[in-house]
Amino acid sequence: MKKVIFIGNTGCGKTTLSQSLTNQKLEYKKTQSVEVVGSSILDTPGEYHELGQYKGALMITSAEAEIIAFVQSAIDEDKMFSPYYAGSFAKPVIGVVTKIDAATNLQIKEAREHLKNAGANRIFEISNYTREGIDELKEFLDTE
Repeated sequence: MKKVIFIGNTGCGKTTLSQSLTNQKLEYKKTQSVEVVGSSILDTPGEYHELGQYKGALMITSAEAEIIAFVQSAIDEDKMFSPYYAGSFAKPVIGVVTKIDAATNLQIKEAREHLKNAGANRIFEISNYTREGIDELKEFLDTE
C-alpha cells in the first residue's frame, strides 16, 4: 500500500478509516499525535488541521507520505479545507468523503464539491460501517 496521510477535522473519521483499511475492529479512539497505522497510514489529530499553529507539523509529516488524503465527513457542517489547499503539497491529493451511510445525497454532493475546490483530484465516498467504497480506496492505494 502506498504511504498515505489522512488530514481532516476532529471527528471526521480518519482513525476509523485507518482501522477499516487495516481490517481492525472499529472503535472510537481520540488521536493525540501522529500515529502510524499498519506500515503505510499516517493518522493525524484533527487539531493539526484545525489550528493554524500546527499546520507546519502537517507539512513536515506529509513529507513521508506518497499520497495526501483530505478527509471530509459528509455530515459535518464545518468545511475547513481552503480552496486550492492541495497546492500546498508537492504530492498527489485525493479526497475521502466519510459517513455517507448517515448523510443525504445533498450532503455527500456538498462534501465532494468542497474537496474538489480544495484541489483533490480523485474523490472516494466511503462508509466505514457498511464498508461501501473501502475496497475501491484500498485498491487505489495498492496500485503502483
